[in-house]
Amino acid sequence: MPHHHDHEHTLLGELIHHLPYAIFSVAFSLTILSFVTYYSYDEPVSLICKKSDVLFHSFHFMHIVFAATGTLVTFFRYSRNTIKALLLGIFSPMIFCTLSDSILPYIGGKMLGVDMHFHLCFVTELQNVLPFLFVGIVNGFVMSRHTTDQMWFYAISSHAVHILVSSLASIFYLVANGCTDWWEFIGLIFIYMIGAVVIPCTLSDVVVPLLFARSDAQG
Repeated sequence: MPHHHDHEHTLLGELIHHLPYAIFSVAFSLTILSFVTYYSYDEPVSLICKKSDVLFHSFHFMHIVFAATGTLVTFFRYSRNTIKALLLGIFSPMIFCTLSDSILPYIGGKMLGVDMHFHLCFVTELQNVLPFLFVGIVNGFVMSRHTTDQMWFYAISSHAVHILVSSLASIFYLVANGCTDWWEFIGLIFIYMIGAVVIPCTLSDVVVPLLFARSDAQG
């Protein structure tokens, strides 16, 4: 079986390589949302939004852990620059988790004509974000000490979970912030969310840390 690092690291190649993860993750997330909606169908809209908001935050915070860890694991496969790794572990999750879990779902809801509420955890709830970011960075440094085979196994398994928690966070953000009648647009949401998840997660886990690591080798 070919290892992940055996294929070409182009943006298009990485997106194609990780597309199946995103498709299955978004499909599974919509299934979970369907059950949540079914058992909340007769409840007031405000309560549905509140429940979805709780789930969004839980998955968003978990996403930060996986994003920080995955970024550092990839970076340390090609570079040992600790300072650059630390900066990357801080800023990459801030950018890409916010993009996939909040900004892109918000834009998607607005495109559907929904009166969306905009919410950014990195701005309003930094006291909750920072512990998860810290643990993700520490975990990335610890994981970077594993052998190559262990790193490959981690990269495959964790990236699948990374995309899954990102999908769940994005889906529940959409509902929590206005799109409570999501099932009327389920086809469009399915297609849109695949792109909203796979692009930021691939950039975060593979492309950006690889570019930063290769800049060290060329320097």
